[in-house]
Amino acid sequence: MDHFACLAPMTLFARCLSTPPVPCLLPHLTLVLPFPVPHHVSVTSSSALKLPTFDACVLPGVTTVLLLIRRHHPEMAPKRIGIVGYGHLGKYLAEKVKESPDLELAFVWNRTTSLVENDLEDKYICRDLENCSMFSPDLIVEVAHPAISKKFGPMFLEVADYLIGSPTALASQEVETSLRDAAAMQGLYIPAGAFWGTEDIMKMADEGTLKDLKVTMIKHPSCFKLQGELYSKNEQICEETAVTLYEGSVRTLCPLAPNNVNTMAAAAMAAHNLGFDGVQGCLIADPQLREWHIVEIEVTGPEIAGRKFSVKTTRQNPANLRAVTGTATYASFLSSVKRAGGKGPGVHFC
Repeated sequence: MDHFACLAPMTLFARCLSTPPVPCLLPHLTLVLPFPVPHHVSVTSSSALKLPTFDACVLPGVTTVLLLIRRHHPEMAPKRIGIVGYGHLGKYLAEKVKESPDLELAFVWNRTTSLVENDLEDKYICRDLENCSMFSPDLIVEVAHPAISKKFGPMFLEVADYLIGSPTALASQEVETSLRDAAAMQGLYIPAGAFWGTEDIMKMADEGTLKDLKVTMIKHPSCFKLQGELYSKNEQICEETAVTLYEGSVRTLCPLAPNNVNTMAAAAMAAHNLGFDGVQGCLIADPQLREWHIVEIEVTGPEIAGRKFSVKTTRQNPANLRAVTGTATYASFLSSVKRAGGKGPGVHFC
């Protein structure tokens, strides 16, 4: 590592030991390379030197190391955000990212490209996720569908940090394992969202003192987007009495309600000593609940002298009829986007 040195804090060069400095794309620091750079390598292109959070990158035909750029100097440049999905939440994020001085829109992808073309300049539109690296994102944010993480998640983590907005995808052991493995170089971020008390529950899980965790979600029947038997059961509700649609493990529930139970999936990841099989989820459809989404979290800890430690929180999120996402969730998710990144490899909450 003696060959690598930061020589000029406000100028970035890629320099071989026997040649003059070669100007690169970022005006942030000087990088000394311990070998000659071939003439055919362009160190000024964004694809050759990705901006601005990597500690390591690969130049075409040459493997090199890029040390300490954005991670230790976050004030140097806005964080570039790639957004995958352009529904209500994706559109909200795109607008807020463009307004923020600390963020910069890198790209937006949507399955139906025409919806994006109506709102954004062509320079922001990614038509093929296989080419997302061309937009040089620092953070890729998925707000589309759990299937995106299964197909593209490992590739995203080769390009940038990845915020998985549909953590129900992690209920698949195959997907969780593949993303954890891919997070060896970049960070995989899970938004806490409506799951309050994340840090405390993670601490209890670390110590093995978390004994039980149950998450109950109560919504108007029109606010659920369900599949299989839960869809049929929800469609049959016609009275004003609340109906329990499901109660059991979060792993079984996630594929039946992939758009509704991201909070439960986040809980299962935080409560890692219980996991998706041990954390319990409950869905209740209440026809009288017309203005709110309610999330109840029940934590049970160790028994001391015959008395059990317990915590119960209740969150009331304003929501309209037929709204899958509550009103406060939008601002909460934007906050997660701002907090994500810069923590290094591994799984992180934001």
